[in-house]
Amino acid sequence: MCQHKPPCPTATQPDRDAARPVTRYDVVGCTRLCNGVLLFDDTGELLPDGSIVAPHRPLGLTGAASCPP
Repeated sequence: MCQHKPPCPTATQPDRDAARPVTRYDVVGCTRLCNGVLLFDDTGELLPDGSIVAPHRPLGLTGAASCPP
C-alpha cells in the first residue's frame, strides 16, 4: 500500500497510527492512513482486517494534581 520512502508502519505494527494521512472524513470524524487504518478523532482505530482498537487517549493530570501547593 504505502509508497513513501522510508515506508510508513504497517497496520500490524504498534506505531501504525504514525502512517501518513491519505483522506480525511470530517462527517464521520476519522482519517484514512496510507496503511489502510481508519484513525478516529477519539483515537479509536479500525484496522484493514476489521479489528477494532479501542480509544487510547493518554491520561492527563487534573489541574489540582499538576499545580504545586
